[in-house]
Amino acid sequence: MKKLFAAAAGTLALALAAPASAADLAARPYTKAPAPMVAAIYDWSGFYIGINGGWGTSRNCWDFVDTTGVVTGVVGTLVDDGCHDSSGGTVGGQVGYRWQSANWVFGVEGQGNWADFSGNNISPTALGQQNRTRIDAFGLITGQIGYAWNNVLFYVKGGAAVVDDKYDLIVAPGFVGAGTVFGSARDTRWGGTVGAGVEFGFAPNWSVGVEYNHIFLGDRNVDFNFAGAFVQTERVRQDVDMALVRVNYRWGGPAIARY
Repeated sequence: MKKLFAAAAGTLALALAAPASAADLAARPYTKAPAPMVAAIYDWSGFYIGINGGWGTSRNCWDFVDTTGVVTGVVGTLVDDGCHDSSGGTVGGQVGYRWQSANWVFGVEGQGNWADFSGNNISPTALGQQNRTRIDAFGLITGQIGYAWNNVLFYVKGGAAVVDDKYDLIVAPGFVGAGTVFGSARDTRWGGTVGAGVEFGFAPNWSVGVEYNHIFLGDRNVDFNFAGAFVQTERVRQDVDMALVRVNYRWGGPAIARY
């Protein structure tokens, strides 16, 4: 009888203890669902200003223009004076505005550069004549259209160009007075330009890129003078090629994020 009573008491004690043990268990903590991944989209819209520097070369071909007919017997006849490349460094700045629609980027830009492109050749036809061309400065006014992959932008550009030229007629080496300038001219020439570049946004408002430009200047008659007196006329054909590194600061909207 005592054994039955002890077994019953034990069973009752376990039954009473079971709910208390379940209540003592810690509640399962609530875990917030992870946030969806966010893809950062670089926004190229806004005004920007920057600096640039690089290397350029100009191809210059000269032809003597017989304005009197004394040399060739026919007024206006051209005589080949040869070609040369004028090369050197350049540094300058640019300012512009871009706006972005989906992945397409459109813009306008003005650029001005100091340049030191210089070169010369000895005329194959004019005895003792050396021709020298120097570009001191140039400017570009262009429109742009580009395509952006987030913070990488590829673009093409085109528009108007202006170049400040200095031309000299020099006594060629091997002749009396070698190196003496006997005729000079300055010329501001307008033409067209096309180019392309790629730009990388390395911070919300900063970007760095490389760019190539070609300037078409065609040909133009240039009158040379010495001490105020007319010397001769040369027809000069000129094109310019440049490779530039650019750094821009943009003050448009910051980079935005999209889900």
